[in-house]
Amino acid sequence: MPDQEPLSADELLDIVDERDRVISQARRGDATAHRLRHRCVFVLARDPEGRVFVHRRTDRKLVFPSLYDMFVGGVVAAGESYDEAALREAEEELGVQGLPAPVPLFSFLYDTPEHTWWSRVYEVRCDLPVAPQADEIAWHTFLTDEELERRLTEWEWVPDGAEAYQRLLEWRRERPTP
Repeated sequence: MPDQEPLSADELLDIVDERDRVISQARRGDATAHRLRHRCVFVLARDPEGRVFVHRRTDRKLVFPSLYDMFVGGVVAAGESYDEAALREAEEELGVQGLPAPVPLFSFLYDTPEHTWWSRVYEVRCDLPVAPQADEIAWHTFLTDEELERRLTEWEWVPDGAEAYQRLLEWRRERPTP
């Protein structure tokens, strides 16, 4: 582990109740340490060929360091909307500007003995060349849906992203095709 501090521990977050209503605010490090429920966004980014942006997180991440993720995203800052956070996080992590607004798909409560956050899942098409944020992303590539499916059992994925992805697959199965 590097000598540097984990990223983003001082970021101020809205703390929410079981109905996703703001009840207080706390530093991100405190929210994580004391399992305070907050908000997160998950953005599935696809390139012009429809491939999914997949990456491995840096070892300095506060939560789930060095694991793989098929979403870009992160926590929603205090006073920020889910939609604002989705665009901000996607542009930051992909290293682009001028991304279209990510499309919201659904929300769910991620709740484990260690962590709890309200989560909103989005999708966005990124036609821009990516230059991922080096302090957030250690490695990246674009994978087809089939390649991603194969990697699900081969790589160690962030647990919240893995749950969001399974829920996304279920959500798509339940949607009628036009």
